[in-house]
Amino acid sequence: MSAEVRAGYKRTDVGLIPEDWESTTIGGIASSTRNAIVGGPFGSDLVATDYVSDGVPVIRGQNMSGPAVSGAFAFVTMQKAKSLSANLAHPGDIVVTQRGTLGQVSLVPAHPYAAYLISQSQMKVTLDPDQADPLFYYYVLSSELHQRIISLSAIQTGVPHINLGILRRIPVQRPPVGEQTAIAAVLGQIDALIRALDQLVAKKRGLKQAAMQQLLTKQSRLATFSGSWRQVLLADVIASLEAGVSVNADSGEQGNDAHEISILKTSALSGGRFDPAECKKIAAVDIARARLNPERDTILISRMNTPNLVGECGYVDRDYPNLFVPDRLWMTRFKRDAGLNALWLSYLLNTSSLKTQIAAAATGTSGSMKNLSKHAFLQIPILLPSIDEQQAIAAVLADMDAELIALEARRDKTLALKQAMMQELLTGNTRLV
Repeated sequence: MSAEVRAGYKRTDVGLIPEDWESTTIGGIASSTRNAIVGGPFGSDLVATDYVSDGVPVIRGQNMSGPAVSGAFAFVTMQKAKSLSANLAHPGDIVVTQRGTLGQVSLVPAHPYAAYLISQSQMKVTLDPDQADPLFYYYVLSSELHQRIISLSAIQTGVPHINLGILRRIPVQRPPVGEQTAIAAVLGQIDALIRALDQLVAKKRGLKQAAMQQLLTKQSRLATFSGSWRQVLLADVIASLEAGVSVNADSGEQGNDAHEISILKTSALSGGRFDPAECKKIAAVDIARARLNPERDTILISRMNTPNLVGECGYVDRDYPNLFVPDRLWMTRFKRDAGLNALWLSYLLNTSSLKTQIAAAATGTSGSMKNLSKHAFLQIPILLPSIDEQQAIAAVLADMDAELIALEARRDKTLALKQAMMQELLTGNTRLV
C-alpha cells in the first residue's frame, strides 16, 4: 500500500508536490522557437584546429563548474560560429553535459559574451519565459533527485551518455513562474554567500602560504628575533621513522566513531593537515596485527603515494589510541635534545621548497606511485632557528590555520544549508509565496 499523500499535495513523477504545481518535462517547458533543445556540432564540424585566441567562446565541460558557465574558454571565429548557428547558446539558456561528467548543469550568463558555441559533449535548452525561470530550473536539474534521474537515464553502452530525447523526457515540477523566481532568488543568495566564502577561504589560504614562505625561509623575522639559523639534516633532529602494518579494512565503512578500532587512509594527510576522520574500520581478524597509534607531538608522513602526494605530512596534536598507522605512512619521533618544535617542522615540510626536495628524493619506476626511503628523506637539509623562534612562528601559523579552518567549516555548513533548502523549496514542502 502506498504511503498516504498529505492534504494539499499530489504524487507525480518528481515525487510529492503542491496541488497547484504542475508536473511536466523539459520538453514541456522548452521554447517553441527553432533549435530550443539542441546538441553540439558533429565531431568533424568542430575540431581543435578551429580554435583561435579570441572570438565566440566554446562551452566545454571545464567551463561548467558553477551556476554560470565560466573559466578559460576556447574560441572560434565569428564566421565559424555563424556556420554552426544552430548550436549556439544565448543568455538564459541551460547547458547540460551529454557525455563525460554527467550531471553538469550551468546557465549561460548575460555577460560578457552575447553567444556561446556548445561543444560536442554538451546540449542546451532554451526555456519558454512564460512557463519557466531559467535559474529555478538550473537548481531543479542540479538537485539530488534530478542528478539521480540523469544518472539512471544514461545509456551505458560505450561512454555513459544521455541524448536529446532523454533530455526532453526528464520530468520536472512547474510552480507558477512568480514562485519559481522567488525560490531561485533565495537559492541564488545562498550561492552568492558560498562564492564569497570560497573567495575568502582562497584569500586566507594565500596569506597563510605567503606567511609560511616568509617566516620559514628567513625572508622575514618576527619581532625580537635576530639570531642566526643553523643548517642541519633531518637526520639530526629525527629519532625514528616508523611505518605501520598493512591490514584489511572492514566493509569499507568510515571509522568516525571514537570507540571503533580503525586504520588511517593515506588521504588522512592532505594540504599539510592531519584528518583523523579519514579512516576505515579494521577487519576483526586483523585487529591484533595493528600496532602503531598516532601519538601527540609527532608528524605523520606519506612515504608511499602518487608523485604529487608522496611526502604529504600532518602534525598530530593528541594521542589516538583507537587509530592505527598503515604501512604507507611514517610516524616521526624526534630527538629529545634536538631543540625542535614538531609543529614548526610540519609547516616547514609543507613549504614549496621542501616539498620539491622531498619529491626529488622519492624514487619509483611507476609513474603512478613513488616511494621515500628513510635514508633519502633524512639527508634533506633544513635551516633551524632557535626553539623560541620556532615556537613563535608555529604559533602565528597555527592561528592562521585556526581562522582558515573556521572559515572552511562555515562554508561547509552553508553548503549543507543550501542542500537542505533546495530539498524544501524545490519540492514545495516550504512555500515562499
